[in-house]
Amino acid sequence: MKKINLAITGCMGRMGRQIIKSAKSDKVFRLVSLTENKKLNKKINNINITQNTIDSFKKADLIIDFTIPKCTFEVLKIASKLKKKVVIGTTGFSKKEENLIKNYSKKIPILKAGNMSLGINLLMYLTEIASNSLGKNFLSKIFEIHHKYKKDYPSGTALMLGKGIAKGKNKNLYDIIGKKFLNKKTFPYGNKLNFNSIRKGEIIGEHEVKFSSGKEIITLNHEAFDRALYSEGALSAAKWLFKKKQGLYSMRDLMNFK
Repeated sequence: MKKINLAITGCMGRMGRQIIKSAKSDKVFRLVSLTENKKLNKKINNINITQNTIDSFKKADLIIDFTIPKCTFEVLKIASKLKKKVVIGTTGFSKKEENLIKNYSKKIPILKAGNMSLGINLLMYLTEIASNSLGKNFLSKIFEIHHKYKKDYPSGTALMLGKGIAKGKNKNLYDIIGKKFLNKKTFPYGNKLNFNSIRKGEIIGEHEVKFSSGKEIITLNHEAFDRALYSEGALSAAKWLFKKKQGLYSMRDLMNFK
């Protein structure tokens, strides 16, 4: 396979550093650009850390972005001008911002996922099947735990799982979202989909989907032990996207789920 010239945004962040580490050990990639949202007189792998500019991304074939929504749109604006492919692992987008990403995907290939783990994406698929099969007699809720530094809640992954539930019911996620709890010991089922997010310690990520009829409960869950599973998933996404034309893709496409 041809070497992929790779740019990584948010290179000093937890995921940015992990992706650099994983990319260094993957012979398919050549790191050509590392960016941050402010000027830093630093180098990583003998590469100067720059800001998001046209010059920063000129040599790249593909950009991996794990930052914040504001930064992601800076990247997409430049990428669309330069016709670069983008893998987005950033979370916390509004409905309006999700639509903006769709518009950019008409010009360039974009793969966007709230979670790059193959296991989580399988869980989303199983959640969709369960939601569709169990029908109206079952209420559902989603619980997630992340490290104390994570700001957005519910997590992008929890919202992905919510989309699985919504799709199983042939509904839009934004029409079925209920209450969003933070750091609650317990939280109820509701006529709409309720979320509870815990932020503590150094936990990488735990997600749980529950379906209840009042007479029985079905639980689907996933626990992450190593942050490398996300970076390796992002690199798998990059390899897959490298061969694609413009459009908006997901890990579901990569994994060839129906």
